[in-house]
Amino acid sequence: MAPVLQAAGLGTGGSSGLTLNPVAQRALSRGASTLSTPMSPPPAFGSIVTVLSIDGGGVRGVIPGTILAFLEEKLQELDGPGARIADYFDVIAGTSTGGLVTAMLTAPSPDDKNRPIFAAKDINDFYLKHCPNIFPSCGGGPLGLFKKIMTGPKYDGKYLHSVIRDLLGETKVSDALKNIIIPTFDIKLLQPTIFSKYDAMNDVSKDALLSDVCISTSAAPTYLPGHQFETKDKDGETRPFNLIDGGVAANNPTLLAMNDVTKQILLGNQDFFPIKPADYGKFMVLSLGTGSAKVEEKFDAVQCSRWGLLGWLYNKGATPIIDSFSQASSDLVDIHASVLFQALQSEKSYLRIQDDELTGDTSSVDVSTAENLNRLVDVGKALLKKPACKVNVETGKNEPDGNRGTNEKELIHFAKMLVDERRARLKKKGSSTL
Repeated sequence: MAPVLQAAGLGTGGSSGLTLNPVAQRALSRGASTLSTPMSPPPAFGSIVTVLSIDGGGVRGVIPGTILAFLEEKLQELDGPGARIADYFDVIAGTSTGGLVTAMLTAPSPDDKNRPIFAAKDINDFYLKHCPNIFPSCGGGPLGLFKKIMTGPKYDGKYLHSVIRDLLGETKVSDALKNIIIPTFDIKLLQPTIFSKYDAMNDVSKDALLSDVCISTSAAPTYLPGHQFETKDKDGETRPFNLIDGGVAANNPTLLAMNDVTKQILLGNQDFFPIKPADYGKFMVLSLGTGSAKVEEKFDAVQCSRWGLLGWLYNKGATPIIDSFSQASSDLVDIHASVLFQALQSEKSYLRIQDDELTGDTSSVDVSTAENLNRLVDVGKALLKKPACKVNVETGKNEPDGNRGTNEKELIHFAKMLVDERRARLKKKGSSTL
């Protein structure tokens, strides 16, 4: 028994029959748990799994769009003007508006099938150009809006569908330049349906048009209509999909991306050799939120205790039930990932950039006036100057991390690590062909 206790950081002796050995005592003096995960050696460049995750949030996709433009600019300063986000991440995951950004970053350009259709700096131009038509202003005031959402979705989705089909054409999930993860929810089967490049390459029925996947993951309940389409399996049998917004399943798809890598390792995918399953100490994760209005504290238990169905669906210009489940989903994933990386003593390998202080129209998913869209650009720029945060596992709130600098500084550090990782891989690849 004693060796087992000692291995766990414990020893025997003393009046209680149990004392801490010197290693455990030093751990406690540092504020660490005696049973904490031991710190593994930093992974060598050339064997780091790089993950980018982008939340859902409608027009607030402008915020991660601004962050990504800054990151790509830093990558270009190190690696040349041709550098693109997709060159540096093994997996890019996105939900709803984040799924559309994922597609823009990874779908091949018609002019060069080896390069993405968009540079990161072009994402916000897309939002500023198209959002006013995707989410047109609804006339009739609050009463007219209430009547509209009682008889169907707030928007018909026709313009969004047209723009996405024009943008992505016949591109399929398997055509993406990197592995992508885009969650949706099948309203008929009442279960998540996750689309990824790896799945699409092994199951033809999951190799849907990327446009269908993007339309589906964006089909937010009450805002946009659900989307139905079909594919064929390997035997030619029809597979139907009846899909709505991926935010119902995973508004923050960070863990989906990490789990997909683990699945590929278990299946023997050589892209991740020699990393072992759940070897998260070798992961580098950038998770981008789209902001929230937590600071407003709009409602309380006394108010919501008086609500019926309609009150939960529409209240003071908000949709409390949808806001609640989407924010809960995002925060729980952030808490899980943050605790995981802290336990691995790899906090600096996980960076979550989120603004919980949005107010007024900036916290909306569909206010698409030029003024609000430009304000969201300013929110993203201001967020770069704010201190990097980590979640308080007790309160769930993001708080400044005293061991890190600003988000801007941390992204510059991330860019350097991403470039070093890519160069190490290219060097290995070059050596293996000699």
